Amino acid sequence: MTASSETTAKPLAPGQSGPKVETIAVRRDEDGLRLDRWFRVHFPEVGQGYLQKLLRSGQVRVDSKRAQANDRLKSGAQIRVPAIVRSPKKSVPSLRAPPGVSKGDRDFIEAMILYEDEQVLVLNKPFGIAVQGGTGTKRHLDGILAGMADRFGDRPRLVHRLDRDTTGVLLVAKTRDAAAKLGRTFQTRSAAKTYWALVKGTPHPTQGRIEAALVKAAGPDGDRVRKSREGEQDIAMHATTHYSVIDRVGHRASWVSLKPVTGRQHQLRAHMALIGHPIVGDNKYEGDKNMPAENIEVALHLHARRLVIPHPATKEKIDVTAPLPEHMLRTWETLGLDPNRFGRDDE
Repeated sequence: MTASSETTAKPLAPGQSGPKVETIAVRRDEDGLRLDRWFRVHFPEVGQGYLQKLLRSGQVRVDSKRAQANDRLKSGAQIRVPAIVRSPKKSVPSLRAPPGVSKGDRDFIEAMILYEDEQVLVLNKPFGIAVQGGTGTKRHLDGILAGMADRFGDRPRLVHRLDRDTTGVLLVAKTRDAAAKLGRTFQTRSAAKTYWALVKGTPHPTQGRIEAALVKAAGPDGDRVRKSREGEQDIAMHATTHYSVIDRVGHRASWVSLKPVTGRQHQLRAHMALIGHPIVGDNKYEGDKNMPAENIEVALHLHARRLVIPHPATKEKIDVTAPLPEHMLRTWETLGLDPNRFGRDDE
């Protein structure tokens, strides 16, 4: 790791332990990078959950102040890193891939590539695979990509995330500089994201905007989010989604286009459930009950369809579209929907 520390190594006296904390300066090329992504670059073995614990307990700080995982860093900022990060507990899920990624995993990644140049990689994420590691998750895209540094010339870095069962466009940076620049692009909301989903019923009006602040809430089947309540302003996350009905199947279901302005966890899933039209197959937000037709697979029908973003180096537009996954194509056929009905400019 190429980072400066405020301490100078000195010989230790007998029985003396090493420093319990170090302070690392944010480099110029890391300006604007999120704190959790900074940790992913410098300490890839530290999982998101473990980092959250360190932040809540104040063991990790920025410029001597408490911080949050999604805080944006400024060049020269001083990050307090406890020594335990250098050798995290064995129970902490590792994001580092085991030595030697299998040929099957390499072929798996290669088959996903929608776009690639020297700095940017865009993948078509399939259904059912996690983007990052977590408790009980050993195989994930971040880990496989980390094991393919020989193929990409560096350790590829995720720019954003998709849920395990969400499919479609996933942006990856092939260099640290590209990761920082693309991260700032997402921060300034200069990236245009379009999702396709099948929802229960038909939203009224057929075009609209959903603005509902969200807070995290644990559930029996894992984490989820809900609408914030009075008195929760300090923990509420502002969230805005634009939606538009593309086609519908009577009163049973609708094919909708979703354009998130913000990028909160489960934002689209929670927002559609809040207006009474959960995404079909969503087992966290009541979308898996009373399916709109027989023979429809009980799987999340949410797809990151399109991403338009300026290139981190040339500033020219990258415009990538991902085809619908197999389970959604089967549903479209069952319901008589035509996935080729509109051109890209109509989405």
